Amino acid sequence: MSLPARLRTAARYAGGLTLFAGRALRVLVTPPFELRLGLLQMERLGLGSFGVASITTLFTGMVLALQTAYSLPGLGIKYYIGTVVAKSLTRELGPVLVALIVGGRVGAGIAAELGSMQVTEQVDALRSLATDPVRKLVTPRLAACLLMLPVLTLYGDLLGVFGGLLIAVGQLDLTAAFYLNDVTSSLLIGDVASGLGKSFVFAFFIATVACYNGLTVRGGADGVGRATTATVVTTAVLVLISDFFLTKLFYLLG
Repeated sequence: MSLPARLRTAARYAGGLTLFAGRALRVLVTPPFELRLGLLQMERLGLGSFGVASITTLFTGMVLALQTAYSLPGLGIKYYIGTVVAKSLTRELGPVLVALIVGGRVGAGIAAELGSMQVTEQVDALRSLATDPVRKLVTPRLAACLLMLPVLTLYGDLLGVFGGLLIAVGQLDLTAAFYLNDVTSSLLIGDVASGLGKSFVFAFFIATVACYNGLTVRGGADGVGRATTATVVTTAVLVLISDFFLTKLFYLLG
């Protein structure tokens, strides 16, 4: 495919995704609300991701504490391990890593599920019954992502700080009270708020991209596979790019 053709395809995709996201947001805030389906998706997408979020953030906090202490030993940096771990996790690593890991799992699952419904004409069946697929299929998943990803991020931040505590006490000969005092004295409400703000944006990207890719599948099972792969790649790229601009925005606002 030539470069102009690729650019046209990318532009059509971006335009379609933007219109789809606007429609999903409009339906999300207008009644009737699919509360039962939303709770079901919160359980499937949120509670099902606690395990992978726990492992990711716990060991990230432990590695961050080790690397920080061992990289600059002459500066006495180990006495500020709590500050480094808490600030890094809450503002940056926590929301980004949780979005990448959990988003890959959730996004792939949504795209595969909706894609399978699309190729088996279940979505067309909903339309024939005068049921809006966006309200029935998209908004419960979007609401679940918007609610659960910040919760997972906050939970991951706590686990990451705990991982740093394990290393500080077990490897760096610091006391738990010293480490926790360093964390509480350096961590600000703005640090946590900026990380949670990022997670809302990341959740919106994950849900809308996954649902859009799933509902626009063409080509049978092969198309479902392509849509699933494209969802994981696209959401990861959007998370990383938007993280840069959100970081600049929050520092300007702070």
